[in-house]
Amino acid sequence: MFTPEQYRAKAAEYTELARQGNTPSEVREFQTHAASLTMLAENEQWLADNQNKLVKNLDEMVPVLERSDAGDATLAAEEEHVLRCLGEALNMQWNTLPTQLQRELIDNASSMGELSDTAALRGQIARFLRKHTDGDDEIVRSSVQS
Repeated sequence: MFTPEQYRAKAAEYTELARQGNTPSEVREFQTHAASLTMLAENEQWLADNQNKLVKNLDEMVPVLERSDAGDATLAAEEEHVLRCLGEALNMQWNTLPTQLQRELIDNASSMGELSDTAALRGQIARFLRKHTDGDDEIVRSSVQS
């Protein structure tokens, strides 16, 4: 990562190149680079100036994130709902996904369980996909057998 001064120096170089540009498109390109580098310098400077505030705010947020058991149950229910919605959306688009991505998703999903249950989970996933999609059974079978 660069310092704000390094970004500003590079922006100055592009500004000078823009002054010497031969064509309008070349000038615009150099000006765009200079503007981007200037913005990066400003962002880095802001982060440096506000680092203590960011750390303090994070320290204040930690107790809020450490919820009580009741809060944990609510959070878990919300997360389960979100995961169900995401899963259903994925299921609805399953047939439009590239074969390689389908295989990777099955592999990743089956690795979420206990290591000793990976094969059983693969079988459950395969049965689910056969039942709930009109996808290519060959993809499902080959993913389960891997």
